[in-house]
Amino acid sequence: MKIREVFQGRCPVSFEVFPPKGELTLNTATDLIGQIATCDPAFVSVTYSAGGSGNSHLTAQIAHIAQERFGLNAIAHLTCMGATHNSIAAHIARMRELKVENVLALRGDPVPGSSTGDFTLARDLIPTLREAGFCVGAAAYPEGHIDCLNEFDNVHHLRQKQDAGAEFFITQLFFDNRFAYRFLDLAHAAGVTAPISFGVMPFLSKSQATRMVFMCGASLPAPLVKLLARYEHDPASLRQAGIEYACNQIDDLVRHGVDGVHVYTMNRPDIAQAAATVARGRA
Repeated sequence: MKIREVFQGRCPVSFEVFPPKGELTLNTATDLIGQIATCDPAFVSVTYSAGGSGNSHLTAQIAHIAQERFGLNAIAHLTCMGATHNSIAAHIARMRELKVENVLALRGDPVPGSSTGDFTLARDLIPTLREAGFCVGAAAYPEGHIDCLNEFDNVHHLRQKQDAGAEFFITQLFFDNRFAYRFLDLAHAAGVTAPISFGVMPFLSKSQATRMVFMCGASLPAPLVKLLARYEHDPASLRQAGIEYACNQIDDLVRHGVDGVHVYTMNRPDIAQAAATVARGRA
């Protein structure tokens, strides 16, 4: 199914997974997808390592497994930083071979020592993927991309992605829903009509939350800071508090009537299950 179609009904709940690294195997990834499939997600997205390094060669394969073995709608992430027209053509051929229909077009992070490639931004990649017949989504940033300091420039870039052919958006994580609603108002005012699925990630440790602040530019609201302080030396309680905090975010987003909720599961089926239970209780 083309992912744009899942937004035509009730608020869809979807999950992000990432390919195995190190000692993890493709069989482990398959088991993970099988567990997540029991949560009946609207779709799953499979990440791609920046610059095509690391575990990116498994992205399309895992998307294929999600579709063919478990009957899920799947999105393969694809970054363009450092990519050439030839390398993108090779990825397109591979995704077609594996019957992947949906792609999330991303810029990706700069890779030290790599060439600039033929694409500068995600919006430069989108037309190529659309012309190849894919349903193409793109990223959105409720608090602005880490490189973008102006909220109006932020939604202008979003509109440019839509004009380039993006048919849906998935947002970066955030911890304060007020930023999501402000962003949504600005996006609509800028003429963005493609559905936007809002990304939520539970914090599981103080170090993880701090890392997200510097990697993504996400703000830490006071209630979250207090939880981090209260349970700093109690990892199990902090983990539970993080999942509950994310579930409260999801509950509020669904009640607000957003187009969709996308959960960054960190490859943990229990997070997917908790999020699905809350979201479907409200949808």
